[in-house]
Amino acid sequence: MGKYDVKQEVTDKYSLRGRVFHKLRDDILSGKYEEHEELKEVAIGEELGVSRTPVREAFRQLELEGLIQIIPNKGAYVTGITEKDVKDIYMIRSLLEGLCARWATEHITSEQMDEMEENVYLAEFHAKKGHLEQLAELDNRFHDIMYEACDSKMLEHQLKDFHQYVLRVRKRTLSSANRGPKSNEEHKQIMEAIKAKNGDLAEKLAHQHMINAYDNMVKNGLHEVYENR
Repeated sequence: MGKYDVKQEVTDKYSLRGRVFHKLRDDILSGKYEEHEELKEVAIGEELGVSRTPVREAFRQLELEGLIQIIPNKGAYVTGITEKDVKDIYMIRSLLEGLCARWATEHITSEQMDEMEENVYLAEFHAKKGHLEQLAELDNRFHDIMYEACDSKMLEHQLKDFHQYVLRVRKRTLSSANRGPKSNEEHKQIMEAIKAKNGDLAEKLAHQHMINAYDNMVKNGLHEVYENR
């Protein structure tokens, strides 16, 4: 994970190889393919309407990200995101999100600050109404705003990738009636620290937010997500 060059990915995102890669990565992360399932070049090429070459190139890229394993003379098999990977991602994210929040206090624009405030207050409204799906969407957007506000394309790229890797698990555990409102309250505290230009506090709160999110996943069925795959 994270080994693929940032500039290369931006260049390739809309290329044929890039489209195949992103489609396959999304399918793996969404759970369309089971762990250890073989990915067949011909079948995928026919499904996506492309030749075997961009599929083969996408396989190499997916292997660099640790999502598949290519076994010579046998084939490509899904590795996916394991339970341990989720824990590792959240522990790493806790540090990087803290850094992101600190940098956001220094670089956030007035437009981004306005959107962050609107995000938090909209989430409060939906939390009171019990609209868990909207709450989850706003939760994702809050993090995107903060990533953009840190003014570091390298950090933004890494955090967005990590965010994508655990999206399927997050959707399940964030739908908990308890976690959604608590998560937004933590967002509000981070937002207020960023608005006050308090980098130390923003970093501390964003770090703890990730720890809390992971602890909630464990309490609300992270093990079951993987046990039942």
